[in-house]
Amino acid sequence: MPDIADFNARWLAAWTQKDVERLVGFYTEDTVYKDPQTPAGLDGRAALRAYLQGLFAATPAMTYTPDEVWPIPGGFCGRWYCDIAGGARLRGFDLVIFEGDLIALNEVYVHQLPA
Repeated sequence: MPDIADFNARWLAAWTQKDVERLVGFYTEDTVYKDPQTPAGLDGRAALRAYLQGLFAATPAMTYTPDEVWPIPGGFCGRWYCDIAGGARLRGFDLVIFEGDLIALNEVYVHQLPA
């Protein structure tokens, strides 16, 4: 398992940069990804790539800042903040399960914070 604080920081930086190819490189080929917009989940890197391309094209600049990470068996849980161009702010939480050094399962939970 990778150093989770370092992994989390590099991974969230790729989210901030909206770097689809770099991001999908953090995930296994058969990854499962879930967030509030994909509650049934996405299966596999190709589906994640397509989703991210559409998501990033439709969203303003977003800056992700790591807050805390907690190791769990097989992975970690991590809390982060996201500042969105225009003034909105989110707090999020990821459940990450690894297969080797890549993400096999990622569940994302997000809360809008007051302005």
